Amino acid sequence: MRMFVVLRTFSAYNAITPFKENLGGNLSVKTAFFFLNILSPIKKGKGLRDGERLAQALKELGPAFIKLGQTLATRPDIVGDDMAEDLLHLQDRLPAFGTGEVLKVIEENFNAPIDKSFKSFDLKAAAAASIAQVHFAVTNDGKDVAVKILRPGIRRLFSKDLETLFWVSGLLEKYSAEAKRLRLGEIVATIERSVIAETNLLEEATSAETLSENMAGFAGYRVPEIHWDLTTERVLTMERIYGIPIHKIDELKTAGHNTTKLAETVVHAFLRQSIEDGFFHADLHQGNLLVESNGTLVAIDFGIMGHLDLASRNFLGEILWGFQQRDFDDIARVHFDAGYVPNDQSLEKFSAALREIAEPIIDKNISEISFGHLLASLMATTRTFSMQTQPQLLMLQRSMVMVEGLALSLDENANMWKLSRPELIRFVINEKGFSKPLQNILTSFPQLFEFWLSIFDTAQHNKGDNKDLRVLIADLIAICILLLFSTIAPKRT
Repeated sequence: MRMFVVLRTFSAYNAITPFKENLGGNLSVKTAFFFLNILSPIKKGKGLRDGERLAQALKELGPAFIKLGQTLATRPDIVGDDMAEDLLHLQDRLPAFGTGEVLKVIEENFNAPIDKSFKSFDLKAAAAASIAQVHFAVTNDGKDVAVKILRPGIRRLFSKDLETLFWVSGLLEKYSAEAKRLRLGEIVATIERSVIAETNLLEEATSAETLSENMAGFAGYRVPEIHWDLTTERVLTMERIYGIPIHKIDELKTAGHNTTKLAETVVHAFLRQSIEDGFFHADLHQGNLLVESNGTLVAIDFGIMGHLDLASRNFLGEILWGFQQRDFDDIARVHFDAGYVPNDQSLEKFSAALREIAEPIIDKNISEISFGHLLASLMATTRTFSMQTQPQLLMLQRSMVMVEGLALSLDENANMWKLSRPELIRFVINEKGFSKPLQNILTSFPQLFEFWLSIFDTAQHNKGDNKDLRVLIADLIAICILLLFSTIAPKRT
């Protein structure tokens, strides 16, 4: 019965047709798409784009399908660039569940009435989503906290819908070679792992604690304190954060915050987490980052965390560094060494394909080059070279696109390549030794010198504004200091 509801909803929104080109191959698949498309004679979402119709269908079907949409937002090779862009904005907001359920959950988890567990508790939800809702409260020792409560019955609902998704993905992989290459079943498995983590609030609390330890000493970024005595699998209590949501740019500026500096913090924090630690906040929509009065960026909501093993981190760091250095042969070699490209493929042809991706953007102003679109282009190339999708990189790509969007909203001139360079240099120093970054910088010195001359020339013609010159000099000094101290700083373990 649930399967019929799912198929009818997709048909009603005509949300199936856009997948035909990428997943349809043999007669069985084409026939299935034909009958699915006529399953519902009443069509909804007329006048909407393909991605908007798909988003509406997924939202109507509930939490598990919203998670599917958020995952597909990272897969332009499946849904196309425009649809992926529409799915990026898919949010899972639902009405709050009732006061009676709130009281019941609190009392069951702490074996006491709510007024014994908290000094005060606001029964009106401050926010509600598909998996949980948040209430503000005060602990018995007078600390302001945010209390996250799991939605009753959510695990059972997810389990039922995930069974449907596994069945559909298995069917597609059986009859479509392209679906098999894209590893649709593994995508659903990734969603399942995420759901398991999100529906166990003890695991979320542990993630918050781990991130806090990893980022200790990182200036301008922190994680709220967890109240372990008031935390269980179904209830998570953490420090309440008073701050301005990062997307409220006018409020940030009115409060005197440096939005350019905040953009730098967002990018540096994410790259430190993903490349250096392999454990990153992967739900960076605008409501999950707050700015305190002192300018500190505070992350909240740790239900979705990304994990990258050392091999994947090396792969990520090296391809980003390779693109910065425009060393396409090295990028190709990294793909082959990682086993992402089958050995029967041509290294030279793959290198040429990478160059083809990069050439259209190399001559642009570097601030116009998108990390997210670059990774999406790389993933689209996977089909040509029979590469299997790497699910562990999907969450990273989605997060990187979100980070880029946040940085540009804070500073329209934010340059992701420039902002990322110090963190990438740290990566190369830590993983590959001192000589490689130094050699790369020295070999690129003629181009840098030519660029310096152009800056000086600009400064001579516009002596009233030496901002570009000051920024360049500051960046070069910072990189030199970083290189100097890397020779004496101990490696992180």
